[in-house]
Amino acid sequence: MHADRPTTAPDFLLSRATGSVRTQGSLRTFQDPQDAIEALRAGEVEMVVGALPFDVGEPAALTVPRSIIREEGPLEPHAYYRQGTLQARVVGFDPEPEEHLRRVEAAIATIESSKLEKVVLARAVDIEFARPVDPRLVAARLIDLSANRDGFIADLTPAGRPGAMLVGSSPEVLVKKQGSTVTAFPLAGSTPRLADKARDYVAGQDLLHSGKDLREHAFVVKHLRRILSPLCTHLDAPETPELMSTNEMWHLGTPVAGTLQDPSISALELATLVHPTPAICGTPTEAAQALIDTAETDRGFYAGAVGWCDSSGDGEYMVAIRCAEVGGEGLSARAWAGGGIVEDSIAEEELAETSAKLRTILRALGL
Repeated sequence: MHADRPTTAPDFLLSRATGSVRTQGSLRTFQDPQDAIEALRAGEVEMVVGALPFDVGEPAALTVPRSIIREEGPLEPHAYYRQGTLQARVVGFDPEPEEHLRRVEAAIATIESSKLEKVVLARAVDIEFARPVDPRLVAARLIDLSANRDGFIADLTPAGRPGAMLVGSSPEVLVKKQGSTVTAFPLAGSTPRLADKARDYVAGQDLLHSGKDLREHAFVVKHLRRILSPLCTHLDAPETPELMSTNEMWHLGTPVAGTLQDPSISALELATLVHPTPAICGTPTEAAQALIDTAETDRGFYAGAVGWCDSSGDGEYMVAIRCAEVGGEGLSARAWAGGGIVEDSIAEEELAETSAKLRTILRALGL
């Protein structure tokens, strides 16, 4: 099917402006992150790459790669993938837009009458391809379309999804560890970008001063402070978020940085401690998760985490958003987008936000 594919084609890649990792082959796999954490700590393996699911009770897709290439900056997609063509069509929604509106309204009512403060509700789009698609082609397009050169692919075979690949372009750092430094860049509170420059600027400033979005964002920072502070001698998390943008969205983001008391704690371990955050689940976590389990079909690896961790404990995990799972046969994909619901959310605006977020992955799929 891909006879002329370059021999360098990776099974895993994480492209970031600050540095990239791509790997090939598999020496060993893990479904339980704890087993991978112990193998890294014991020095049995050089690196573990892959994805954690949204639901921490489900199997992870973690691989010990055969070969590893690290680069200082973002990945430059291979010319082979820049010539590829994609023919795709949308074949379904889960749920339909009207049903998503109804769920958002129901969630707002639940928040008003219970201890639930925030829940993230997502919707999915099902896509069919005319010919089998190579997820690496989608990743190449995502990197080329991303202002920050963000992109990832992860093989989901170890989780019992043979040949399936998660591909995406996430702007949100769940956790990164370098030496004794731990950083995170949570995003919560979003609004779509606008074509008109002046209106777009105003939309960003409105977001930066929106009480609703600032409250929604504060839940995530509080969650990270609560988990990371006891592990750090010093943790810096500014009181007010900053404005960041992708080509499609404005987001509120807070750069969190700390110095670890015990530098031997690994990036993978830190990822399992902070995931799921209120940015993709809600708060309190248990109540939000229960509502998501009731309302939605299984998210799989959407809103999980994708990244790498080496035997020194260094690594980086992105939140698995702006992504799609491409089926093992390459003929179908499912893309997701979600939004945080709080007491003063407006259902129509929440639906529009998911549509805007879906544009990232749909554009790369040729839709």
